[in-house]
Amino acid sequence: MRFHHCTNVWSTFPELSCGVLHATGLDGTVEVGHRLDRYTDTARARLAGGPESGFPEIQAWRRAFARMGLAPTRYRCAAESLLRRLRRDGELPRLHPLVDLGNALSLAYAVPVAVLDLARIGGDLTVCRATGAETYLTLGGETEQPEPGEVVFADAAGEAHSRRWTHRQSGASAVRAGTDEVLVVIEAMHAGGAGTVRRMLAELADALPVPSRTALLTAGAPEFAFA
Repeated sequence: MRFHHCTNVWSTFPELSCGVLHATGLDGTVEVGHRLDRYTDTARARLAGGPESGFPEIQAWRRAFARMGLAPTRYRCAAESLLRRLRRDGELPRLHPLVDLGNALSLAYAVPVAVLDLARIGGDLTVCRATGAETYLTLGGETEQPEPGEVVFADAAGEAHSRRWTHRQSGASAVRAGTDEVLVVIEAMHAGGAGTVRRMLAELADALPVPSRTALLTAGAPEFAFA
């Protein structure tokens, strides 16, 4: 299996920094409590200085969404949505240790993090423009079709695993009890994003109880292959 961004995505968004992590042998018993508290406290401290809309990381994704023809205050990247919820509610709900860890890391760095169950992905996974024929399953169990030209995570079986790039993940590949193998994708658009992504990958790998493989993808080396 392979993960990569298509050439069109790299040419349209040359500022993109992407990191990926692959791990197998997980059983859902990852102990992440102390990390969740630390990452969430970091986010709260940043929010105390002003709303998430002013963070450079969020502003960069808003510009990217505007370039895709999306209203940035209607469609937000996942990191902005998490920060808004934390500012409004004070906490995030606990879902699954791996998902909670990805969400907390996203809060701390204001960068979108996708955690995908690889057993539920059909073949290669590509960040590309949708054809309009893909199928997307919402977290609520409803089926949608991405619009032609919309940037999505699409697998070889025609399943879209995100809508509007980093706006929403799919219920089809959501991590759940019994998830054994995951692919984590971290994507930043801000200046200095590559360094941020490297730190996030290192912290994520350190938090997992099993060995993992990581890579920083670029337009010159856009592909991550895994068994």
